[in-house]
Amino acid sequence: MTISLPKLDLLSGQMLTLPGFLILCFTAVIVYRDYKAFKSLGPGGTPSTIPGYVRVKILSLFRLKDPYSPIPVPKGFRPQHGLLSSVQTPRRVGPRPEVDGIAPQRQLTQMCSEDAFASLSSTISEFAAVPSNKLVLGTSCFEKHGTGLFSLAPLTRTCKGEICHAHASDGSLHMTLHPQDAATVLLHGWGERHPLARGGWFSRFVPPGFLMVYAPRTEQELEVVTEIIRAAAWFVSGQTICTSKEEEQRRDSGCVMEEDEGEEEEEKVMEGCPTAHAQMPQMMS
Repeated sequence: MTISLPKLDLLSGQMLTLPGFLILCFTAVIVYRDYKAFKSLGPGGTPSTIPGYVRVKILSLFRLKDPYSPIPVPKGFRPQHGLLSSVQTPRRVGPRPEVDGIAPQRQLTQMCSEDAFASLSSTISEFAAVPSNKLVLGTSCFEKHGTGLFSLAPLTRTCKGEICHAHASDGSLHMTLHPQDAATVLLHGWGERHPLARGGWFSRFVPPGFLMVYAPRTEQELEVVTEIIRAAAWFVSGQTICTSKEEEQRRDSGCVMEEDEGEEEEEKVMEGCPTAHAQMPQMMS
């Protein structure tokens, strides 16, 4: 005995069986929920629209399988060594936070408080307030939203010289690091590679050393993240940056300040922190 399944008439006049209709509905629900999750990440480098969602889904086919494994320093890469010390950089306490998305990419757990983000924003602004650093604040070139830190004379190619930007929604950051510094950050649990940081053709989206650095939750973590920002600025701009009081006092802190044109760079001794004058966004609830 043959049992025929009920069929549904479509507007086109074609017939669709009930199982096919149920599969179509189930797929539509999954896509709708995934689209809502994409929009919930907030504004970023890709518009929160259906075309933007489709673009991100296509790019996700090429995302890194392991965002925690560093890439080796290429032969002939100069300089061969980064700025961070793998010995002095502590290991981040606790498990890694949950992260989702490509453009935008956001941290979903272990987000920093409003006070912690205010301190992070002030730190970034302090670096931009020192003229000798040759850094400025501006709208992030990668994100198209939020504030980024830029080098006025970049040596490493990034999006218009962008060094880093912080996300007001979660307190995390994106930045470009020397391969060895990126390895230090990854192996000590302070961040992960961007899903498209594969190099080659994908460099048109983000540089191969493009990392997400997790949101600092404590003052101690902010100190480490500050040193990572210094390393990113050094890699992009070619000079070690300092704060205002570090520049004023010129005492032992290892900062390198630029001398008059034609003179060699000289190590200066510095310490202290200034009050920021530049503006950064407030933490979003």
